[in-house]
Amino acid sequence: MRPVSSFTASIDLPPRASSVPLARRLVRDVLRTWRAPQDPEDAELLVTELVANVVDHAGGDVLTLELSLAGAWLRVGVLDGSAVVPVIREMSHTEERGRGMQLVAAIAERWGCEEHRGGKRVWFELSPAGVGEPAEP
Repeated sequence: MRPVSSFTASIDLPPRASSVPLARRLVRDVLRTWRAPQDPEDAELLVTELVANVVDHAGGDVLTLELSLAGAWLRVGVLDGSAVVPVIREMSHTEERGRGMQLVAAIAERWGCEEHRGGKRVWFELSPAGVGEPAEP
């Protein structure tokens, strides 16, 4: 039986627009290094949405990008200092923005938001291709 690998990474970034492409590259490079079985384009797209939400709505001094791979399941979280919870908006054909959390909900196997030290952690989980829901902890 192959042992289950577990990896974690965390990095603080400024909540500026330049952090969005940096977060994408970090996710891509970390997944490649870990040989993670997830689609890197899905992970990059979803982290782009979460980091862009912090830049656009939360502000603050810092955001933290967290990645963990437990077995074959990837969990990505973005922490910020705002307690404002993200919402899935109705689809609008007139608005240029506002579809980010719809993408997260559609692509991720699971996602959520939890209070964290006066702010929040918004997270999503991706499975490897062809795998269903993770077992409940």
